[in-house]
Amino acid sequence: MLYEFIEANRDQVVSRARDMVASRPWPVASPDELESGIPLFLTQLTDTLREEVGPASPSEQGIARSAALHGRDLLAKGFTFSQVVHDYGDVCQSITSLAAELQAPISTEEFHTLNRCLDTAIAESVTEFARLREEATADQEAERTGHLAHELRNKLHSAMLAFHVLKSGTVGMTGSTVGVLGRSLLGLQDLLDASIVEGRLATEEPRRSRVNLKAFVEELAVAAGLHAEYRSVTLKVEPVDPAVVVEVDPPLLASAVTNLLVNGFKYTRPCSQVTLRTRAHAGRVFIEVEDQCGGLAVEPGTDPFGPASGPRADGRSGLGLGLSICRKAVLANGGQVRQRDLPGRGCIFEIELPAVPPGA
Repeated sequence: MLYEFIEANRDQVVSRARDMVASRPWPVASPDELESGIPLFLTQLTDTLREEVGPASPSEQGIARSAALHGRDLLAKGFTFSQVVHDYGDVCQSITSLAAELQAPISTEEFHTLNRCLDTAIAESVTEFARLREEATADQEAERTGHLAHELRNKLHSAMLAFHVLKSGTVGMTGSTVGVLGRSLLGLQDLLDASIVEGRLATEEPRRSRVNLKAFVEELAVAAGLHAEYRSVTLKVEPVDPAVVVEVDPPLLASAVTNLLVNGFKYTRPCSQVTLRTRAHAGRVFIEVEDQCGGLAVEPGTDPFGPASGPRADGRSGLGLGLSICRKAVLANGGQVRQRDLPGRGCIFEIELPAVPPGA
């Protein structure tokens, strides 16, 4: 029986499927997908196949209910549509290729059953996945839109007040009021850029190209310097190895790094420093932004990259859309982003990406 073959060779099937998932160029595999997603897929398929040969063969509705429940698990684990479809297919291909290599006595009818289960499982899990995500997205979008409108209104109001004062001629063009106007305009630009990037992430696949990291950082630092200046913060950019190359979607990566820098400028103590550094090690590239905010003051288990991250040690908080979009942009480029707290000093936000091998 096919389900008996799967149970007897489960470890080999899981290992083979993980290798296939990890090696595909798109959609990029996440650590949780490799660690727990593959076994989850395999368990559902095995259970369905076992039921198929039971005394009373289950109806399509039964298989659909199982897959719908699986769709809920996928959503909870943060999987995407593409990952759902490709992972089911990779698991199925791993089963059939291993069975062929071991010359397992599996009938044509059982393979037809496997394909039918695969088709039903993909359709029903993705349907449930989509339904639940639409519900969640509708609520999140309404909340996000409300927050975004509030932030835009506040920054526009500050800019208008500063402009009115400057126009009256009561203050000079080099004073603090100009700084208020500059910060407000940069804030408006950041919010609009974030909305554009978020919209692109929702509707388009990344368009990757090879980018020299040194040139990328130097270009980014020019615009970031304006943010630092208006917040009375020093931006330190450490030397970048000119030989390091990454294959990324440049606007998405620029958005991610800029959001980390702006986040650092926002929370770092005045007259202190934000550092941008890069390094390459073992085929990976690391982009770090270290601030001097005093450290994070969040509850254990709180996601600093959520849509409304917690306050810093000094109690300041904000909308938090920047970090949420940053993570989405980094994941779209095949990387990971993480945060380390430096109690009493600040934080380090780190982006990790695959490097292009020298000479490739």
